[in-house]
Amino acid sequence: MGRTRWPIATAIVLSCVVVAAPAGAQEKQGTANGRGGAAASVDPLATQAAIDVLASGGNAFDAAIAAAGVLGVVEPYSCGIGGGGFMVLRDGDSGRITTIDSREKAPAAMKPDSFFINGKPPTDAQFPINRYSGLSVGVPGTPAAWQYVLKHYGTMSLAKVLKYGEDVATNGFYVDKTFFDQTTGNQTYFDDIPSTAKLYLDADGTARDVGSIQQNPDMARTYRRIGRLGVQKGFYNGPVADAIVKAVQQVPAVQGNEHEWKPGLMTLDDLKAYRVKQREPVSLKYGNATVWGMGPPSSGGTTVLEALNIIQSFQRRGIAFNGRSDLLYHYLEASRLAYADRNAYLGDPSFVNNPVAGLLLDSYADQRAALIGPKAPSGAAAVVAAGTPPAALPAGSSASVDKVGSTTHLSVADKDGNIVSYTFTIEQTGGNGVVVPGYGFLLNNELTDFDTGSVTAPNRAAGNKRPRSSIAPTIVMKGDKPWFTLGSPGGASIITTVLQTIVNRINSRMPMEVAIGQPRASQRNSSTTEAESAFVNSPEGTLLKNYFGESYRAPAGDEIGALTAIEFKGKHFKAVAEPNRRGGGSAKVVTPDPTNP
Repeated sequence: MGRTRWPIATAIVLSCVVVAAPAGAQEKQGTANGRGGAAASVDPLATQAAIDVLASGGNAFDAAIAAAGVLGVVEPYSCGIGGGGFMVLRDGDSGRITTIDSREKAPAAMKPDSFFINGKPPTDAQFPINRYSGLSVGVPGTPAAWQYVLKHYGTMSLAKVLKYGEDVATNGFYVDKTFFDQTTGNQTYFDDIPSTAKLYLDADGTARDVGSIQQNPDMARTYRRIGRLGVQKGFYNGPVADAIVKAVQQVPAVQGNEHEWKPGLMTLDDLKAYRVKQREPVSLKYGNATVWGMGPPSSGGTTVLEALNIIQSFQRRGIAFNGRSDLLYHYLEASRLAYADRNAYLGDPSFVNNPVAGLLLDSYADQRAALIGPKAPSGAAAVVAAGTPPAALPAGSSASVDKVGSTTHLSVADKDGNIVSYTFTIEQTGGNGVVVPGYGFLLNNELTDFDTGSVTAPNRAAGNKRPRSSIAPTIVMKGDKPWFTLGSPGGASIITTVLQTIVNRINSRMPMEVAIGQPRASQRNSSTTEAESAFVNSPEGTLLKNYFGESYRAPAGDEIGALTAIEFKGKHFKAVAEPNRRGGGSAKVVTPDPTNP
C-alpha cells in the first residue's frame, strides 16, 4: 500500500469527458488545501480519479466509487470486488449521516465448527490452513455497495465511474518495492494457483521485478461487464458467479501443490441472495463535537466511542490529565477496557443482541474508567475482564485481538457537503490467495474474522452471518457542520489508530497532518502494548514505560495503520494522507489554494 504510481495510459475517455493522465510519475502530496472538493487515499491514481470526477461535476459519492474502482486494481492485495467493507456517509442536502454495511456473509451451510481441524479448534499455527482455502471466502459485498451508493446517492452510472479502474487495469502500472514485497510474502501460495501465478508471478514463480508493468486485462473485462449489466446480472449471477463458486468449492490449485487447500461452502444461491444493508450509525457527544461511526457488525465505531467516553469520564468528574503522557496512558487503558467489551459482546446484529446503548452510557463509562489505576496492569491481570453494560447478555470471551489484516481507506468530500468515509478490504494481504480464473480479482478470507475456535462466542461462525469487523470509518461534526472525517486500514489496530488520532486532534489540538503523523501505540486488551519504535523511543513512550508501567512489543514492519482524512472549514478543505507509513498516501483538492496548496 501507499506507493507512487506511473500510469501507462495517456488518457481516460468517459463519454465526452477526456481526463488526461500524467506522462510521468504522479508525485505524492500528503496534505492539500483548497476548495471545490477533496480526496485522500493511499494511491495517487485513485485520489486523482476522485478529483477528476468532482471537477467534472460528479458528487462525492460518484468520486468515491471511481476511486475505489482504481484501488481495486492498484491495491489488489488489500481490497477489490472480491471483498467487502463499510461506509459512513453524510448527505449534504439533508445533513443526515448513515452507514452502508457491505460486509461479506458466510454461506448458508457454514456451522460454528466449520473451521475446526481434525475435530478441534484451530491453533494460531494452523491459521494459514483456514486462510488459504475456499472455506475462508465470504460472499463479496463490494460490488453491491458500489451500485447501491450510486443508485441512492450518486449522479453517474456505474459503467462511467468504473472506466477509471478499467483504464488502469488495461494499461497497467509499474510494480514498486511495496507491491513486490507484498507479492513475495504470498509467493509460495500464489504459485499453487495457476490463475494467481499467471497474474502476479513471473515464469519462475517469483514476484514480478520492481519496475515491471502490472496489467490486468481480465479485471478490465470484469469491470466492463459489471458496468454494462449491473452487479446482479454481471457479478452475482451468470459466468462471474459460476466462476466464483467453482473457485471456492474446487480451489483451482495445481496437482502436487505445496499446500493443502480446503474446499469452501459457497453456492450460487448464497451469491444471489446477497444484499447490502443501510444501517443507523453510532454516535457520541465528545467535548464540543459529535463523533459518528459504524455500528455492528463492525465493532469499530462502538469501540472507538466507548473508549472516548471512558477518557471523557475523567473530564466529567473534573479530573485533568497531567500532560500528554498522562493522556496517552489513559488512551491506552481506555482502549484495553473497551476491547474487552468489544470481544465479549459485539457481532452481527442479525444474530447477536449487541448492547451498544449500554456500552455508550456515561454511567457505564464511569464504571469502566474507575478501573484505570496509576499503573498499567501486568502479567495475568493485563488481560482484563469484560464489564456488564445494561441490557447485556452473558459475555463471551474477552481475549486479546492481535491479528492484523490489510485494508484500504478512502476519504472524499464535495462542495455541497456530501462526505464519504469508506474502508474496504479482502482481509489479509492477498486475501485467500485465489484469483478467480478469467476474471482477474482475488477472493477474500474474511470468514477467518469469526471466532473460528468457539461454538459459543458472539462472533462464532454461522450460516448467513457477517463476521465481526474492526473497520472504523468516522465523521466528526461540530453542531450541524462537518469538522473532519478519517479512517484507516490495519485489521484489529484500525480501532486504536482512529481513536488515537481523534485524541491527538481533539484533546491535544494538533493540526490534522500532525495528528496523523504521530508515533502510534495500540492496546487491544493484551499483556503488552503494540508500539512503533518511534513511540517507544519518544519522551512520552519512555515515561509511559518507566512511570506508568507500560510494556511494549513491535508491530509487523514497525508500522500501525495508514490514515487518510479531510478537515472542513466553511468552503475550505484540508485533505490529509498518511505521510510515511506504507510509503505514504496521496491528498488532493479540486482547486488548490495558490498560497498554501
